[in-house]
Amino acid sequence: MSIVIIRQDDKIEAWKKAIQAYDSSVQVYSYLQPHKKDKVKVALVWKHPKDSLNAYPHLKYIASSGAGVDFIFEDDSAPIQIPITRVVDQQLAIDMSEHVLALLLNYLKNFDAYKLNQTKKIWQSSKYLRIKDVTVGILGLGELGTQVAKDLVHVGFKVQGWSNTHKNVERVTSFAGESKLNSFLKTTDVLVCLLPLTSVTSGILNKTLFQQLPKNAYVINVARGGHLVDEDLLEALENGHLSGAALDVYHQEPLPTIHAFWANEKIVMTPHYASVSEPESVVPQLIENYKRMEAGLPLLNLVSKDKGY
Repeated sequence: MSIVIIRQDDKIEAWKKAIQAYDSSVQVYSYLQPHKKDKVKVALVWKHPKDSLNAYPHLKYIASSGAGVDFIFEDDSAPIQIPITRVVDQQLAIDMSEHVLALLLNYLKNFDAYKLNQTKKIWQSSKYLRIKDVTVGILGLGELGTQVAKDLVHVGFKVQGWSNTHKNVERVTSFAGESKLNSFLKTTDVLVCLLPLTSVTSGILNKTLFQQLPKNAYVINVARGGHLVDEDLLEALENGHLSGAALDVYHQEPLPTIHAFWANEKIVMTPHYASVSEPESVVPQLIENYKRMEAGLPLLNLVSKDKGY
């Protein structure tokens, strides 16, 4: 039995070395090197080339090397009838929480405006906001969203969350279901999107949603580029309904240099780096599932095919 790594970046060798260092008995290959495809039982993937999974006739399961799995379901040729797993990693959640906190403090204290003024040699102060006066609304209270919510409460923010079902997170107001979305939005000063990307949530950050937020609300998208309707965000920033936005994810990555986001002074951009799956942190759960597969035991962190996450 063996594992094949399929991804379109320069990290395949790092993942191979981490797997072999953790358990030298496991055979692991890059999909780009010669190997016996009929012997491969597990595919470790991240934004794999479409149709590439079809080369492996005896796969037992597909393992995403990150928390997201939307790219697997977007591949119409992927054998999604077999189990699919994702990463559930405390360090990922902590990294995401720190990233969101940094963006929030940057927004509250106008650091981007001051940096822009610095380049223009403008000495001008701006009114700042205080943590205690800001309500942060988190779209999606899964593992990442819950960690972010807990940490923001600890810092002193008023926090509320929206999800499909009611969630019990201490000192976090929970809104659940479509009927409660408007109530959640109209009391949210800063909206943080941490939803999984599915057919239901695709394009959820759109003109209709923005109009339900208070005037001068701020939007942070650290989930997936597919959640956002780019043109609607630009319009809401232009007409002044939204005061700004911070984006870590995009429809196309890297973002094309001709995209309007690059030149918009109201948008803070980071290159999809809010929280990154480190091989050394993820490999133990990958090998645990590998051993469970060999022993015929249930796999950990299984993805719901119905929900898409």
